[in-house]
Amino acid sequence: MTRIHRPDLVPDAALSRADMEAMQHEIAREAVFEDDFAFDLETLTNPLAATSASTSSGSGGGSSNGSGSSRHTGSTTQPVVAGVDQSFLLDSEPERALSAIVVTQGDEVLERVFAVTPLEIPYVPGLLSFREGGPILEAVENLTTDPDMFLFDGSGRIHFREAGIATHMGVVLDAPSVGVAKSLLCGEATGDLENLAAGTRVPIEANARVETDPGTLLGYAVQTKQYDSPNRYVNPLYVSPGHRVGPETAADLALALSTGYKLPEPVRLADSYADEAKGELD
Repeated sequence: MTRIHRPDLVPDAALSRADMEAMQHEIAREAVFEDDFAFDLETLTNPLAATSASTSSGSGGGSSNGSGSSRHTGSTTQPVVAGVDQSFLLDSEPERALSAIVVTQGDEVLERVFAVTPLEIPYVPGLLSFREGGPILEAVENLTTDPDMFLFDGSGRIHFREAGIATHMGVVLDAPSVGVAKSLLCGEATGDLENLAAGTRVPIEANARVETDPGTLLGYAVQTKQYDSPNRYVNPLYVSPGHRVGPETAADLALALSTGYKLPEPVRLADSYADEAKGELD
């Protein structure tokens, strides 16, 4: 059974640039940039809450076949989170993308899948989802688990037309989604971003490069990790809602899922798995 909720918004490399941008405007109109999900966020920000609730109810945690999803077993279990990242096979003919998904629940990896598909358009800033979205959807179709949330290595609402890859994929799948980017595509920070303490978040607001009202809160620069040294410095991540998640919750999720590394663990594991799978194919 397909997971695609909006087939009319699936990325199509045959569209003109103007058509792609028009589709992004429609995606932004369809996106919900506020919380709309079944699980209890406290089970991530305070895992002991999930453990306590699970113990008191006599129920266990998740299982490897996906039945552990919180939308099926109740909101007191930890949610099933899918991290999505990509690698590329640029020496092949045609060039191909390898989309990797790692599904986690708490500290447990439930599933790892990947898909390899041709790259049909070149990289164009702001149109990343049309280059990489098809491969991601191929990988999503290979999942046997049912994630409560998707975290993408890329932007969500922090995008010229408020429709980054996390928003595009979230709307197509009608799934709660968050974008976690390493660089700021557009918008501007409301404060200094240098040498932030771990746990700090700085609002990112729309500027003239974003097709929405100036000052609209797009997401946050989130400092998930920082070195305790004047000679080493970690840059923040740029976290924004994709679909059915608010900006504050997106930042909370990024912090809760970053366990000693800069990237949230599901995305970090997907990044590692993408390299592993690429090595096997090479």
